[in-house]
Amino acid sequence: MWGCGGLSRAARALVAPLGRSGGAGPSRRRLGAAAGDHYGQALERGPGGFNEDYSWKMQLTSNSTRFVCVTEMKSSTSTMKRLYSTLHTTVDSKEMKKFQLMAHRWWDEQGEYSTLHSLNDIRIPFIRDTLLNMTSDHQLGSPLSGVKILDVGCGGGLLSEPLGRLGASVTGIDPLEDNIRTAEQHKSFDPVLAKRIEYKSCSLEEIVEEVTETYDVVVASEVVEHVVDLETFIKYCYQVLKPEGSLFITTINKTQLSYILGIVAAERIMGIVPEGTHDWEKFISPEELECVLESNGFLVKTVNGMSYNPLSGAWSWTESTSINYAVHAMKSRVQEQSSSREPPSETDKEQHPAEASASTTV
Repeated sequence: MWGCGGLSRAARALVAPLGRSGGAGPSRRRLGAAAGDHYGQALERGPGGFNEDYSWKMQLTSNSTRFVCVTEMKSSTSTMKRLYSTLHTTVDSKEMKKFQLMAHRWWDEQGEYSTLHSLNDIRIPFIRDTLLNMTSDHQLGSPLSGVKILDVGCGGGLLSEPLGRLGASVTGIDPLEDNIRTAEQHKSFDPVLAKRIEYKSCSLEEIVEEVTETYDVVVASEVVEHVVDLETFIKYCYQVLKPEGSLFITTINKTQLSYILGIVAAERIMGIVPEGTHDWEKFISPEELECVLESNGFLVKTVNGMSYNPLSGAWSWTESTSINYAVHAMKSRVQEQSSSREPPSETDKEQHPAEASASTTV
């Protein structure tokens, strides 16, 4: 990405006007080279380096040159923030390539995402009823009115839309632009959703750069088994949630049974989902997920097992978490004194037992 001795395209655009012939040519070329070196050093220091360099750019004497520098530096600051965030990304580029091929198929109820369509039959009531049981302040017809939800890895909007119809204010994010286009197109069929759902083609870490402690709820359904760094992902969820906000996760356990049924049978034999959709090494047990959550400022409230019947195409709740399961966790009040951008140190964290539940009101 950096090429040309560490300079980006923006850097070369910065140097080019300074090194063109005319006037005191040699000295202008030396000035351009110095500008490139200085820009390269700023890149190494990350986004903060550009703020430090504003005093440097004002030393250029030519008014036209100063204008070029100011314009390019401001543009490059925005670019570098995005590039710098990729150093701490949770997005797996290999996973993105898998889903890129199916971006136009999200709303085909008989297609690759048919299991996610049917999963709505239990995950929507799970989210709705859990939230309603936490408060008595809700209105008929729009029970989630006033609730701000961040749907991480929203895909084509399969979960965002029903949450929006329940009255919630939903922000759906996905790093794949094609997924967001599909979501936007489908949302346009229902005018009610126009004011309730906003889609963004971005990653969770980019949301963290914009806002903190903003959302009442974060939903990551069938997502954590695809991220590149689970703990960092959970930390970002913590940062965007309001104090005592709720995190909902559905995912797959890492067991021999999940490998046999979830990968061998579902992908290679029955073709319920495309082969290669899942990587068993990325699956995580409920116990490990609880540990990661509780060590990063969450209290695990509920762990429910989920079961899929390939003959009927229906999901149901079960006592067993050996394959699929759902988790509800809350941002702990213990963390309120901590910085909104820095999860607390180990000495400040408290461990709390999970309140395992084998059933829920649906």
